[in-house]
Amino acid sequence: MKFSSIVYIELFKIFRKPRTYIAFGAVSAIVGLIQLGFYADGDSYMQFGLQSFSDSFDIEGNLMNGYLMAYIILQLLLVHVPLLIALVAGDMISGEAAQGTLRVILTKPLSRANLILAKFTATSIYTIALLLWMAIWALGISMLVFGVDDMLILKSDQATQILSSDVLWRYVAAFLFACLAMITVAAMSFFLSIFAENSIGPIMATMSIIIVFTILNTLDLPIFSNLKPFLFTSHMLGWKGFFDVTVNENNEQIIGSIENLKAVMISAGILMLHIIGFLTASIWVFRNKDILS
Repeated sequence: MKFSSIVYIELFKIFRKPRTYIAFGAVSAIVGLIQLGFYADGDSYMQFGLQSFSDSFDIEGNLMNGYLMAYIILQLLLVHVPLLIALVAGDMISGEAAQGTLRVILTKPLSRANLILAKFTATSIYTIALLLWMAIWALGISMLVFGVDDMLILKSDQATQILSSDVLWRYVAAFLFACLAMITVAAMSFFLSIFAENSIGPIMATMSIIIVFTILNTLDLPIFSNLKPFLFTSHMLGWKGFFDVTVNENNEQIIGSIENLKAVMISAGILMLHIIGFLTASIWVFRNKDILS
């Protein structure tokens, strides 16, 4: 049986389940509500955010534009997307066990390693499809509704302006990085599904681990300082690094620059190592697992 055929079958299984479309519907609804809220009262938000800069700078143009809107949506939504990813990834193996079809699948001329790889490939395709859907809503629809202009990012101690001609490629890179981060979550949830007989356990375990790791990231305690760099949650927001630009001696943006590209690449590498680790562990455990259901 061809590997591509197995992946197609697994994708068919994913997209025939109603729970799969919960994620797409949730993304559409949440993004739509955020856009509606900012369309109705976005000027008040910008005035509040710029009040500390208005005395020193003359700020003009379409500040609440599609580029800024997409950045705000990504910050709000990518924190919650792991739950939507886990709804599918946590069901890939445990769902088969719950239905009693796992043993039937393994009677086919198919190695366990290829089955794991096919299921994980299908899970990754679903994850990318969900993020692509989010990109269409967060960036595409926002650009149509709010227009485009230079992008102004407000931080606690500074404001960063990125020229409109230098923004779009940054979003492409950011979404690719987000795919890597969410596939890491999918890989962990997929790994946990091997140990369960129903999908509730892996889904809850995935969210619990993310919550615990996130809390560890926020605790400024020396005992956790050496652990934080190795937690995948420490690097999931690395996509924001693409919007940190380098300026010259005149405080002007250097087109195409990334202030700390090395840190972004390190974060991407650590996420990739987690994906490889979870996938390798999944294959090893599944190959040595007694399938009783």
